Amino acid sequence: GLVEREVTRIVTPGTVTESCMLEESKNNYIACIYGEKQSCGLAFCDLSTGAFYVTSCPDAPSAACELGRFAPSEVIRGGGASHDPGLTGLPEAVLAAGTLLRTLLTLQKNDLTHIRQLQYYTSGKFMELDMDARRNLELTETLRSKEKKGTLLWVLDKTHTAMGGRLLRSWIEKPLLDGGEIYRRQSAVEELVSATAVRGELEEALRDVSDLERVMTRIVTGTVNCRDLLGLAKGLRALPQVKRQLQELEPPLLVSLNGEIDPLEDCAERIEATIVDEPPLTVREGGIIREGADPQADHLRSIMKGGSETIAAIEAAEREKTGIRTLKVGYNRVFGYYIEVSKSFVNQVPEGYIRKQTLTNCERYITQELKDLEDQVLGAKERLTALEYQIFTQLREFLAAQAARVQCSAAAVAQADVLCSLASVAAQRGYCRPEITLDREISITDGRHPVVEMMLKDSLFVPNDTHIGAKDNQVSIITGPNMAGKSTYMRQVALIVLMAQIGSFVPARSARIGIVDRVFTRIGASDDLASGQSTFMVEMAEVASILKYATAKSLLILDEIGRGTSTYDGMAIARAVLEYAANPRQLGAKTLFATHYHELTELENTLPGTVNYNIAVK
Repeated sequence: GLVEREVTRIVTPGTVTESCMLEESKNNYIACIYGEKQSCGLAFCDLSTGAFYVTSCPDAPSAACELGRFAPSEVIRGGGASHDPGLTGLPEAVLAAGTLLRTLLTLQKNDLTHIRQLQYYTSGKFMELDMDARRNLELTETLRSKEKKGTLLWVLDKTHTAMGGRLLRSWIEKPLLDGGEIYRRQSAVEELVSATAVRGELEEALRDVSDLERVMTRIVTGTVNCRDLLGLAKGLRALPQVKRQLQELEPPLLVSLNGEIDPLEDCAERIEATIVDEPPLTVREGGIIREGADPQADHLRSIMKGGSETIAAIEAAEREKTGIRTLKVGYNRVFGYYIEVSKSFVNQVPEGYIRKQTLTNCERYITQELKDLEDQVLGAKERLTALEYQIFTQLREFLAAQAARVQCSAAAVAQADVLCSLASVAAQRGYCRPEITLDREISITDGRHPVVEMMLKDSLFVPNDTHIGAKDNQVSIITGPNMAGKSTYMRQVALIVLMAQIGSFVPARSARIGIVDRVFTRIGASDDLASGQSTFMVEMAEVASILKYATAKSLLILDEIGRGTSTYDGMAIARAVLEYAANPRQLGAKTLFATHYHELTELENTLPGTVNYNIAVK
């Protein structure tokens, strides 16, 4: 009959779910942006894990920040959408989320039951980091080579699961503003730092946990194979040991994570009892279901096994009967079973043989007995192949129904993995637990740059103190020769603040961090000639943006502002920016300001809250 030919799925950069096409420690987001006038709604979905987020932004720069945070591999412009995902009073967010879901359903052409919850978040929940800050602080990729080595993520990533790797990246992209949530994470890290033996055992257990989120997606979308299922079972077998280690620990966050991990032993047992140890890649050609898993499958197998034994008996009997010693029974897909006789013995062939095929040096025949056997054996093989696929489908449907349990456990395992990773780094590198406060001061004793100290092989990093944010030290003016470490020092402060707000320990002897709502950086400048902007224009646009969006709780890292123009104009601009940043009635933000304009050091005497620092080289 006619073969049904239709498109079963459309693959785009943002909708890939195959593990071989994805980076395991990185989410693969598809985004939708829906703008009306100034404000716009943004929706982000990682189809490979089921993560789904939505937010609304008041203006284009805020939307750009969010796009930078999620770094989607595909972005669609939203149109009208008929489904309302329950975001009353947020029309742009509704339209963005609805459009994205409709698009995913159109592309995937199957249900998306693994996308179970829509997480609406607001700009007040996470520290704001624009694209410049992400790039300049080299959070997840380096400026020059765009690689992981040499980034904050590279320093902190000692995770053992793919899910943990993705979550750590997400935490770095989304530092917290809630002091209570930061404290919960810190307490868990502190316990894991001191409980060395338990942490070691926990890490060993985590190594065996497979990528539960992405395997579950392939199960729900029907693209999973038997090897994926065995990998899932192996990963699930590690969960009871993860729970056993978490039970040894007391911080509330670790206790709640332990409660959220379901050992899922029923799922592991069913997979292991159904699938053979070394299944083929394809699921439609049989050979995938274990003996003893299904009585009917076992019966069909015995028919096939009996058939092969019968064929051997027929071959022996026919040789005996005809006296043709070269006679053999063979099989091919075109003719089925046949008796082959070489040309020299053709005259000894009995009358009951029916000639089927002539070859150069032999003849092939069939008999009624062979035909009957063929019907029996091949019928059993076809029925067994169909039955095995049916059993596999039932197993897949059973597992798909457990998606919520698996995803909940996966999320808890990922958190435990990240906390373990932060503790491991803290223990190895001698980090301290920072005190988190709601005031504006940042006080760091013997702070170090986490990445630079890791890169140094034969020399020790020279630590430095930082005191900023009090009335008398709102702005630090930093001078010193090139290559003395001005930029390193300023970035180090920003990274320590960021690490503290993800719940990590920090590279310092002690630290007291007042929560920062935004980090801005203005480091280096380059022409953007393609869009007709000189170095100076790029720098001024960035500085204007910083001064517009910064608040008194922000941290500003400003490196040599005013370089792109004449000395006196540059110095005037730098001084104006400094005065605006230092004045509590205008901005009053914590500012680290590196400059070659030594004339600016006189501001220490005339501008309240300004302190000079000079980098000395020994």
